[in-house]
Amino acid sequence: MLQSYEAVLADMVAVARAAGALTQEYFARFRDLEIGVKGPADFVSEADMESEKLIRKYLFARYPDWSFTGEEFDPVTGIDPQYRWLVDPIDGTTNFINGQHYTISIALRRGNETVCGALYNPVADEMFTAIKGQGAFLNGERLQISQKTDIGQMMVGTGLPTSGLFTFNGFYDRLEKLRDPIGAVRIVGSSANSCAFVACGRLTGYFEESGLVDWAVGVLLVEEAGGIVTDWWGRGPEFYERTGTVIVANPATHAYLIEMLKDAPRKDPT
Repeated sequence: MLQSYEAVLADMVAVARAAGALTQEYFARFRDLEIGVKGPADFVSEADMESEKLIRKYLFARYPDWSFTGEEFDPVTGIDPQYRWLVDPIDGTTNFINGQHYTISIALRRGNETVCGALYNPVADEMFTAIKGQGAFLNGERLQISQKTDIGQMMVGTGLPTSGLFTFNGFYDRLEKLRDPIGAVRIVGSSANSCAFVACGRLTGYFEESGLVDWAVGVLLVEEAGGIVTDWWGRGPEFYERTGTVIVANPATHAYLIEMLKDAPRKDPT
């Protein structure tokens, strides 16, 4: 087992920046990109695939025995089953193909926990990093979640589910109910970036149904910045990592969202 993750994180930051430079070349001509469709409101571009290829090549050159799960290609199981990369080469592809902010997310898992991660927004040149137990950082500055407790000042992030998602039925009724008393709801367009916004205090909370590859780094950032992470019914990682129904928030917003979402039909791991 690794005794220190600092050198690993440095490699993650380096390859995230390299993938950022590559994707920005495509981003500069976003109006002319050829777009593929993987499912309802689920798009892919050549930039997604080239970004993942670059990250795979870089990480396997340095850690050839580790496993790799990405968004665009089949997972690879390495000789060492203990460590696995979780990579979203462009989180927020819909944003990306429309000239809006996106992120590159790289997490390292040891067993069933995320031990370090790098999340890069190339448009804003914001690099979020975390090592478990050592805090969360934005461009080297330590992060802390928002301390707001007033419901009227809460700013909550979410995403709008498509009809194929478990949370779709009744979602808009729940959204209307929870929106009225709070300051604002925002749709950032990237699960990973939404979590990072909670970690740095730009949002007081975030809830959505998404996937572990999307927000593994984001969850670590929030926890290391002092936030709370559960599923919609207050359950831990054995539930939200497998169902994708996640809340990340400061304590006051977490309590509010749990109350507002408690009547949603529960999604259990299959």
